[in-house]
Amino acid sequence: MRVSHRARPDYAVSEMEIVDTFTKLIFGGEAYYTDLESQIIQSLRTADSYLILDNHADMGRYLRALGVKEMVKLVSQVRLEMALGHTLRPAPVGPDVRSPRPPAI
Repeated sequence: MRVSHRARPDYAVSEMEIVDTFTKLIFGGEAYYTDLESQIIQSLRTADSYLILDNHADMGRYLRALGVKEMVKLVSQVRLEMALGHTLRPAPVGPDVRSPRPPAI
């Protein structure tokens, strides 16, 4: 039985997969994202702290404004973040999420 290359522990995300995800962010807005694309988006947030709190549409606008050299550098940074396993874990967002209260003194 054949196993997907993405299921292998030694699999490294390709630059093309990252570029495809960036393109989807640029043109897709709040489109559906696969698990791999979601991991790439989280790694993008790790690689560029400017994007940590941005939604997908804002991230797309940011990416659209980048020059070619900046985009190439960012793709490399995201790939490195994923290879090192430094990807941020998605945190729940929305009106139901509350910050923990500081302990009473």
